[in-house]
Amino acid sequence: MTIKQVILKALYPLIMRLTRNTGSKGKVLINSQDVKPTVPFYSLKATQNNGQILDFSAFKNKKVLLVNTASNCGYTGQFEELQQLHEKYANNLVILGFPANDFKEQEKSNDADIAQFCQVNYGVTFPLAKKSKVIKGSEQNPVYAWLTQTEQNGWNAHQPDWNFSKYLVNEKGVLTHYFGSAVSPLSPELINVIK
Repeated sequence: MTIKQVILKALYPLIMRLTRNTGSKGKVLINSQDVKPTVPFYSLKATQNNGQILDFSAFKNKKVLLVNTASNCGYTGQFEELQQLHEKYANNLVILGFPANDFKEQEKSNDADIAQFCQVNYGVTFPLAKKSKVIKGSEQNPVYAWLTQTEQNGWNAHQPDWNFSKYLVNEKGVLTHYFGSAVSPLSPELINVIK
């Protein structure tokens, strides 16, 4: 860990308290109409940071939490909380991390360094995709194009506001929720929809 990363890890609880109820980082969006996607979630694939292809058809009958991550962010402490979720709900929840350098260049590392950082400092064992773009544009990761385009997922056009934005897809491949960065992975509102 760099000195900056050590400081950010120590400040994480304070950052969460200060940002939870301010601005868009505490935003929660809900698919209250249970709108179904027009492009099936299970048709998607992602390339993991080790080069292996992850076929989303393997996630049928499980909830999937997709999170854009960064190693040098005030919310990086969420890796530890995501790992806790991964361990506690392994039977019915898949967590996928999508490293991205889209916000204030907080993820400059390469895929190998990102994987090592996450494993050594936070014990991360859930899958990490290859570093990519998660915000809208011509280079946007196809998974994030699905998450942020109403034409594909059926209802949501909201892209990540910052690192550690979270999208939840249910056991039937329906995008049900968006949780902003300041919503902890261990918050009651997120846990209640995962159970």
